[in-house]
Amino acid sequence: MTNKTWFVTGTSTGFGRSLATYLAQQDDVNVVATARHTDQLGYLDQYNHGQILKATLDVTDHNQIMAAVQLTQAKFGGIDVLVNNAGLGYFGTFEESNLDTARYMFDVNVWGLVDVTRAILPGMRKQNHGTIVNFSSIGGLYSFPTLAFYHGSKYAVEGISETISKEVAAENIKVMLIEPSGFRTDWAGRSSAKDLPQIDDYKQFTDAIKNNADGAHHEPGDPDKAAQIIYNQVTNHFNELPLRLPLGKFASDTAISKYRDQLTKFETLHDLSASADQPE
Repeated sequence: MTNKTWFVTGTSTGFGRSLATYLAQQDDVNVVATARHTDQLGYLDQYNHGQILKATLDVTDHNQIMAAVQLTQAKFGGIDVLVNNAGLGYFGTFEESNLDTARYMFDVNVWGLVDVTRAILPGMRKQNHGTIVNFSSIGGLYSFPTLAFYHGSKYAVEGISETISKEVAAENIKVMLIEPSGFRTDWAGRSSAKDLPQIDDYKQFTDAIKNNADGAHHEPGDPDKAAQIIYNQVTNHFNELPLRLPLGKFASDTAISKYRDQLTKFETLHDLSASADQPE
């Protein structure tokens, strides 16, 4: 059996580290573990018997993306599974947010994902198979105060991914969005910039931002379990792969509640909405 090659971004910490660790222990996987600093990937050395490639990759650097893809092709041939995991968070009220910080987050969460995917997708089309796993968030489906620009980046990932899924379906390529709620990663801590409210009208949200930071690594979600679920879905359920996979009870409950509520409201508005059309 030929090993499947997984290319994973952001493997120094969090979901990426858990997934790379799990993949490195599977008999049927080649792992391309990428990070801005590959010296942080030493945790993989104990599993390496030639099936692991470490590659320097800042997803905002196009040249590094192309170099990492070329290294992968030289060592393993094609890429079977792309996991766009690298991402950042940003807490701040909409009015007070630092737009330079927000733009950089979009460069990582959206344009980095786009650039990596566009570098790898031609090879998947050529081999007529592949899976693209894009990390979104429950924040790609539901919005909370102090996360306007983070939500904007994840809503963008959702829309882009859904379109890709329809464009490549005939090429035997699947797309899956991962939509976690709170997991024990660095997201709420080191991986999220935070600007506390200074305007009196928004100071009601100060504790919410602080509590997210203080709760980092104490969330209910287990990234190691998430890694196993992702591997199992991609490996054993390719033909039924869901476009959207909420991970964590809060993510699932929130998604179900939102869409039930929205369905009711859309149905209530149906006749009004339809009345905007020209008569047939």
